[in-house]
Amino acid sequence: MKIRTMDIDDYVQVSRLWTCIKGFAIRSLDDSYEGIERFLRRNPSTSVVAEKDGIIIGSILCGHDGRRGCFYHVCVHPDHRRQGIGKAMVVFAMNALKDEHINKVSLIAFTRNDIGNAFWKTIGWTKREDLNYYDFTLNVENIVRFNE
Repeated sequence: MKIRTMDIDDYVQVSRLWTCIKGFAIRSLDDSYEGIERFLRRNPSTSVVAEKDGIIIGSILCGHDGRRGCFYHVCVHPDHRRQGIGKAMVVFAMNALKDEHINKVSLIAFTRNDIGNAFWKTIGWTKREDLNYYDFTLNVENIVRFNE
């Protein structure tokens, strides 16, 4: 198994991975080829894939704004979980952020994502209870689809 920086050539496999993750939310514009290409151009060294025998089995979209890093779409294929792949990808991405002098990283996990929330707690992340998360939709064409 190999952990490496994600590039746009990985899009087809990563997109296929996302569609097999139960409860995963995919946005029509942000998660399109063009949307991911734009994200990776802005963040060329911080997103990660896990690859086994040429097949992508895990991914993290990771970027920063110059101050704080953020993880998006963290996932490992269900057949490859509980093998340390998620943690290895997190460490890889956090080291890439450190190389860019980013000192803090955050993420959002759906409250009903029991597997993901247990993972973050197990590897030492802190759930914030002191703030509210807000968002505002600028483009209603950016439709969300949840994998059932």
